[in-house]
Amino acid sequence: ISTLFAVNRVNLITSQISRTPIQRIPVRNLSISKTLLERFYTPKHEWVNVEGNVGTVGVSKYAADALGDVVYAQLPEPGDDIELGGEVGALESVKAASEVYSPVSGKILEKNDQVEDGPALINQSPEGEGWLYKLELTNPDEVLKLMKTEDYEKYLGTLADD
Repeated sequence: ISTLFAVNRVNLITSQISRTPIQRIPVRNLSISKTLLERFYTPKHEWVNVEGNVGTVGVSKYAADALGDVVYAQLPEPGDDIELGGEVGALESVKAASEVYSPVSGKILEKNDQVEDGPALINQSPEGEGWLYKLELTNPDEVLKLMKTEDYEKYLGTLADD
């Protein structure tokens, strides 16, 4: 009888366990690092990375490759107010010269002195260390008119067809 009682008790406990709902405890991941929100492109091959209300601007790999070896970079000065689509600088290479247009409006916070001192950095890392300037966005919604990375890559595909 004691064995039968023990088996019935185990079955009862197992039955109760299987009917007990499992409660999930919500887990919240917190991060203290800055998150890069998005990179946007213009049809003229400038890009802007947006992080909060600050944009970092440069030229795409496509533009850097088309220019060839960049030998001179003229960049806007900190404190300058710039407008969407306005000319903000110039890049000169052994093949050509090209104006740089701002993809967004804002106030220049910083220029990349390393690019002015060694413009070849644009060719070596156009979408990384070769960024041109940082600005505080005056109208963050302007980025909604620009192409996201996937759209820009499709756009480049249409250029190859020409």
